[in-house]
Amino acid sequence: MAAKNHLIIWTVTVAIAGFLFGFDVAVISGADLPIQIEWNTTPAFHSWYIMSMALWGTVLGALFGGYPAEKYGRKLTLFWIGILFLVSALGTAFAWDPYSFSVFRFLGGIGVGASSVAAPIYISEISPTKDRGKLVAAYQFNIVLGILIAFLTNYLIGVLFGTTEWRYMMGATAIPAAIYCIMILKVSESPRWLILHKNNIKKAHSVLSELNPDENIDALISDIKSSEATGARTEKFFTKKYRLPIILAFIIAFFNQLSGINFVIYFAPRIFEMAGLGAQTALLSSIGIGFTNLIFTMLGVYLIDRVGRKKLMLIGSIGYIVTLSVISWAFMTKAGGEIVVIFVFGFIASHAVGQGAVIWVFISEIFPNSMRAFGQAWGTGIHWIFAAIITAFTLPVITLLGENPWPLFAFLHS
Repeated sequence: MAAKNHLIIWTVTVAIAGFLFGFDVAVISGADLPIQIEWNTTPAFHSWYIMSMALWGTVLGALFGGYPAEKYGRKLTLFWIGILFLVSALGTAFAWDPYSFSVFRFLGGIGVGASSVAAPIYISEISPTKDRGKLVAAYQFNIVLGILIAFLTNYLIGVLFGTTEWRYMMGATAIPAAIYCIMILKVSESPRWLILHKNNIKKAHSVLSELNPDENIDALISDIKSSEATGARTEKFFTKKYRLPIILAFIIAFFNQLSGINFVIYFAPRIFEMAGLGAQTALLSSIGIGFTNLIFTMLGVYLIDRVGRKKLMLIGSIGYIVTLSVISWAFMTKAGGEIVVIFVFGFIASHAVGQGAVIWVFISEIFPNSMRAFGQAWGTGIHWIFAAIITAFTLPVITLLGENPWPLFAFLHS
């Protein structure tokens, strides 16, 4: 029982990094319009410096997050990720101009990107094989929970202080970030990292004994050692040997972002206001996005091993085409905000049960152990590069297309 408690407590603690990830991604949606009004930014400036800057930080964190996780350890990397979230939250809350705001958002983005690499690796390395899938899914669950709580927090702040009080919205991330930084100090280092990078067999033996008291610990250590091919540590990542998983990771990350999911998460209140809803109602409707995302992500995680990755992605893609087409029609015909809200929820459901549920599991599965950290960094890096590009050009494209970019997303999936 004690071993199970250790496993659950450490998994939940590290999965809070996923909560911070989701919270940081979604909280900006409530601050979007108030910041643009307060600082009188142009659509191009606002898209680049205010809305997408965190995503460029995420690209950096994702592409290079594998390096500190490999060199300095999973635990230390996860602790500094929490510090980045904390500094970003406080910095954006007290930002004195758009440039200082963008710098602090960039720092938070590094934390998001690095957490998307380090946290799943840590959880997978402390988990027994039979429980690995559902425990790694705890990180994904916390991402969507963080998105929901961010939307809910934005709405409550809007009710209590007014929809223009964006500084409270941005600063709210500091509370869970501080709690996470304290909690992460209590977890142990990954036994796999201790064995393969520090050759600290004694400490690894102790950690494995806490996690697996009924197992032959010497046999587990031997398995970890043998799982790494001779010379794997010096092997290059971008080689013909790994060409197929590299291409597959690129493709799923690319199409995941072409769905327009980050456009919805980042600009949800603005989208609903463009559809004719009031500011307060738009914030309230955004909570529905969070609930839908949470429920259908849980459904996707439940179905992923029962239905299969390919079938879930097909279901999600069909849902994309239907919902995006209807949203396009609703904006073109001014059919009403209610229809937009319903089908935006449908779009979120399609994403959550399809590519949203599959992408992180898929990327973690296609690379061998020796290249897991680098493969995770590559896949998540590509994912965030396209998220940043789409977000950076969103407002200029909206201006160009007359507030209706939805046909473009629908066309890309048809």
